[in-house]
Amino acid sequence: MSIKIKNLKHIYDEGTPYQLEALSGINLDIEDGELIGLIGHTGSGKSTLIQHLNGLLRPSSGSIDIDGFKIEKGKQNLKLLRQKVGLVFQYPEYQLFEETVAKDVAFGPRNIGIPEDQIDSVVEESLKHVGLDIKEFGEKAPFELSGGQKRKVAIAGVLAMKPKILILDEPTAGLDPKSRDELLCYIKELHVKEKMTIIFVTHSMEDVARLASRLIVMHKSKIVYDATPREVFRHSEHLQSIGLDIPQLSKLVFNLNSKGFDIDDTLITFNEIKDAILQQLREK
Repeated sequence: MSIKIKNLKHIYDEGTPYQLEALSGINLDIEDGELIGLIGHTGSGKSTLIQHLNGLLRPSSGSIDIDGFKIEKGKQNLKLLRQKVGLVFQYPEYQLFEETVAKDVAFGPRNIGIPEDQIDSVVEESLKHVGLDIKEFGEKAPFELSGGQKRKVAIAGVLAMKPKILILDEPTAGLDPKSRDELLCYIKELHVKEKMTIIFVTHSMEDVARLASRLIVMHKSKIVYDATPREVFRHSEHLQSIGLDIPQLSKLVFNLNSKGFDIDDTLITFNEIKDAILQQLREK
């Protein structure tokens, strides 16, 4: 499913003294099957943008076209769209409410009318996608699980509704390193196996360097960069000037180059940077 955003503008409290333009003239095309990282300082507009993609917010002007479904200003029936676009909020485990994991994951598909005789298989498949075995976890209370396991159950609940596009708001926030790495692996695996379009919002530059094939950077309600992570992280000084960090490995390259090295600043993985440093040392 492709996404086409044209001249999108969103104004909070329009016509009041508290009016705030959160999105200003956003133009963006997202192709089917992309894995995109969305970053920006707090207040940059990224959360406002993703909430437009399943109709939680409506444009003040401009439009969004998702696989032929157009979101514009005014009232619309967006039930079908929300089945196609799954949005997982930050700390989604706080939205778990059923008495067992299986019942929680089943709530969404049952609510949108998936036949009852298919619910059990849908629940099992969705839990499997995030690395949880229904035999081990299905009858457990969600509140007995670890933070990482709760996050996976919440994501499974969205996957159970069979979305074509998955949007994740800070999916690794608050997780310990092991849970964080596991979740990132499952997101990558989901993208590869299901060919699903995935957009994830994050403050972790390491996450986007590791996961995303395309990186969109927002600042003051506008898109300032839209390129591969390698290309974006070349602009380390500008990124830091707008309140964003860069991956530790990119910082290392920047610092080494400032001390006389000449390492390609598009390198972002450990092995390629290690090889470049060794090569420079041999030459020196």
